[in-house]
Amino acid sequence: MPNLKLARLPDRTPSKITISVSAELGQALNDYAALYRQTYGESETVAELIPFMLAGFLDSDRAFAKARKFGDVSGKL
Repeated sequence: MPNLKLARLPDRTPSKITISVSAELGQALNDYAALYRQTYGESETVAELIPFMLAGFLDSDRAFAKARKFGDVSGKL
């Protein structure tokens, strides 16, 4: 088998998750989407923004990153 410089690509199959949020959080998310549109001049739905918001949150959580690094979490829901 050839030894390629590019490693095998990771699984990129999206996972669909359905959630319910409080009325207050729903309104806050709609407000965020409106501010995003005002800021960048591009309209994105709340559903399109949420994955990036969650990724940013998880990327900034040092305790979570440390736990994942040392195998203290399974990584599966």
